[in-house]
Amino acid sequence: MREKIDALTKNLALTIVGKAEAIRLVLVAFLGGGHALLEDVPGVGKTLLAKSLARSLDGKFQRLQCTPDLLPTDITGTNIWNPKSGEFTYLPGPVFANILLADEINRATPRTQSALLEVMEEYQVTVDGVSRVVPQPFFVIATQNPIEYQGTFPLPEAQMDRFMLSLSLGYPSEGEELLMLQNLQKGVKVADLQPCITLAEVQELRYLCSQVKVATSLQQYILELVRATRQDEEIALGVSPRGTLALQRAAQALAFLLGRDYVIPDDVKFLVPHVLCHRLIPRGGRNSRTVVERLLRSVSIP
Repeated sequence: MREKIDALTKNLALTIVGKAEAIRLVLVAFLGGGHALLEDVPGVGKTLLAKSLARSLDGKFQRLQCTPDLLPTDITGTNIWNPKSGEFTYLPGPVFANILLADEINRATPRTQSALLEVMEEYQVTVDGVSRVVPQPFFVIATQNPIEYQGTFPLPEAQMDRFMLSLSLGYPSEGEELLMLQNLQKGVKVADLQPCITLAEVQELRYLCSQVKVATSLQQYILELVRATRQDEEIALGVSPRGTLALQRAAQALAFLLGRDYVIPDDVKFLVPHVLCHRLIPRGGRNSRTVVERLLRSVSIP
């Protein structure tokens, strides 16, 4: 299993230059059984990272380009009348995949965004009263531009809460950008990546991540951090219990990726900004990351 993780990391590093932390965070969400939200300006590799992960996985990949005219049935699928058989036939939507890329998710209308709520939490879609289970493993990786708001619809709190973590790739350094130009000359493309892990192996890795030990003192630390967001005067809406569970699962996945079968406080501290910031609403236009970092300093480490 360690060889599989290393092969997957190397595969992603072939196309995503110098973003080891971003790759690790996406794998944390993937192996932790959650979903990932990539928030950054255009052109830094958000879509490329999602497509590289899909190519590295021996499963089905679907891309959803979100636009204001996208309908909920364009995501979940719909029943179409078949005149030959004289009955309705279900046509599956793009959610019936192992990896779903929802590109520029905040350009879809709230009604369309809500079509993802059920499938991201319960791994099923309900159309005309009939529930259908999506393939496993199922992983949503969504992208959005946090700068340009024209023609966008901000994700509601219920939607944001369903992402295990959010991350930003950021601009590459000068050396990394030079390496990107050199790779372009070599012809390194996403289409050239070969699958290095099967669906069954992903399920096994997810099970192993869930078995990573979390000491009671660390669980208490997680609880104190989360509950601090609900009591702080600078926060209008604190983190939900779903966020508490997500933080523990993410810490287990990170510990496993780093080769440990137990979680340490540094795992939790590293993940807190990525797991909690997008789940809370600060008061008075304050920056959520600044508030969370202040809470991290105020809660004692076990």
